[in-house]
Amino acid sequence: MTNAPSLRERSEAEASRLPPLLAHAEHLAGTVLLGDHGRRRAGLGDDFWQYRPAQVGDSTRLIDHRRSARGDMQFVREREWQIAQSVMMWVDQGASMRFASNKDLPQKIDRARLLALASAILLLRGGERVGLTGTTLPPRRGNPQILRLAEAFGQDYSHEYSPPEHRAMIPHSRAVFISDFLGDMHEVTLALTKAADRGVRGVLLQVLDPEEELFSYRGRTIFHSVGGSVAHETLKAGELRPRYLQRLAERRDELTRLTRATGWQLGLHHTGDSAQSALLWLYRALDGGTR
Repeated sequence: MTNAPSLRERSEAEASRLPPLLAHAEHLAGTVLLGDHGRRRAGLGDDFWQYRPAQVGDSTRLIDHRRSARGDMQFVREREWQIAQSVMMWVDQGASMRFASNKDLPQKIDRARLLALASAILLLRGGERVGLTGTTLPPRRGNPQILRLAEAFGQDYSHEYSPPEHRAMIPHSRAVFISDFLGDMHEVTLALTKAADRGVRGVLLQVLDPEEELFSYRGRTIFHSVGGSVAHETLKAGELRPRYLQRLAERRDELTRLTRATGWQLGLHHTGDSAQSALLWLYRALDGGTR
């Protein structure tokens, strides 16, 4: 049996993380005008689109009992506007995202969470359905979904890199992936290829610390991965700079080719820059207005 005081302490600790993130996301979202984003697109209406298997979190009233009676699975009847207004999000919560080169900068994960949640607030208020890739949090509308997203974004993972989640991608929806994209490119390629096969289009936003672009280290330096699984000591850190910058440029080129091939858009944000400008770019890119 779980000790009640211990459970309460853990619950209060988890809850204490939400208000600052929510407050900052609400404030950031308030700096961007809603405009016409999230309204129905021309030619889309309430016409039947497709049946899909029911997912965890689907309301029972959405179940099409006639279709479900044909077999052992339950099916949901989706309409065109429901597909067009669904946005799936994935935020990398691996250890590498907890890097900040100095105390005056936010960790990459903090900025990623802020941008993702602020985007979700704008989308939800514009009439969109927002959820997470995978099966843990299907797209829904309403303010309660903001709280669910904030709670989901508050989780940390111990492994160095978190691969993109590509399960249960709703066909012809939109998606947002936010990460430093410094991990295994095979996983990113797999996720975007599967998404493209299902008609999903979206945005990759790469979030980097300014030092990850500059690499200003000199002399004797010990490099540690945030997760602690990798360490490297060198007496001449400056000599590593050209090779590092070349590898970083190659990774950027890989991401560019991948997004072009799959019809996605690629953005870059540094944690030392304005979160407002990043949100505005992300917001417009989701509407197809930025290249």
